[in-house]
Amino acid sequence: MTKVIGVRFRDNGKIYYFSGGNLGVKIGYSVIVETARGVEYGRVVLGDREVEEEKIISTLKPVLRIATEEDEKIHRKNQEKSKEAFGICLEKIKKHGLEMKLIDCEYTFDNNKVLFYFTAEGRIDFRELVKDLASVFKTRIELRQIGVRDETKIMGGIGICGRNLCCNTFLSEFIPVSIKMAKEQNLSLNPTKISGVCGRLMCCLKNEQETYEYLNSKLPDVGSEVKIVGGGKGTVQSVNVLRQRVKVLITNEKGEKEIAEYKVEDLHFRPRRKKEKVKMDDELKRLEALEKKERKSKLQ
Repeated sequence: MTKVIGVRFRDNGKIYYFSGGNLGVKIGYSVIVETARGVEYGRVVLGDREVEEEKIISTLKPVLRIATEEDEKIHRKNQEKSKEAFGICLEKIKKHGLEMKLIDCEYTFDNNKVLFYFTAEGRIDFRELVKDLASVFKTRIELRQIGVRDETKIMGGIGICGRNLCCNTFLSEFIPVSIKMAKEQNLSLNPTKISGVCGRLMCCLKNEQETYEYLNSKLPDVGSEVKIVGGGKGTVQSVNVLRQRVKVLITNEKGEKEIAEYKVEDLHFRPRRKKEKVKMDDELKRLEALEKKERKSKLQ
């Protein structure tokens, strides 16, 4: 186990681990640290804690210092400069006639690099643009192509639930989601109904997945035969996952077929279940392929 603190460099961004040393760093403090991008300004979101060494991906670096008033001024100035740089980059993109959409811009704390985030349909040859920007800003330039999930995380918006987007408010990383989750939760497999603002599968499919897996494991399969406590048997017509009730086609005393609803504890059946393969049309297959392609965020 290693003692660390957690630092974020943007709102709801990934959490990176650093060694707090003997600086007495607490949650809410602003700190100056060294990363692969250079010297950075970040905010402490996790206080001193011990984590397993396997969770520390790269070499654990120490916090250089707690941010001073002068550091705060530099950070605010960098934010203002980023807004100016964004406007200049937009003009240069237009000048070079590039099919790309500029999303965000940021300076590293030490002004060693300016990063521009953009989206585009395919690969973009931006070598001339980089040269042009380097001549203006006199520092290293990095253009980073991001996916629509990252774009939505930066831009924000309102989800179909009427609340601010999860990725823009509290999700630090994108969790893998799949069409099978929608199937498990008995949701419509219409792509427009299970896709978010970004056009990819809704991240919130993951929120209740474990609960649905547990509840579904206690229910019989649709179409399977069940025995009824007290006598009789029938065929499962449908299940209500949340209420844990099952509709069964039975033969009544008059020899007529009818559907009756039972609590799951009033039935005997074989445990679930082999996983069903989800039948997908071309649109669902395309959505699944895009999901796998853009799973990892390119934001810090």
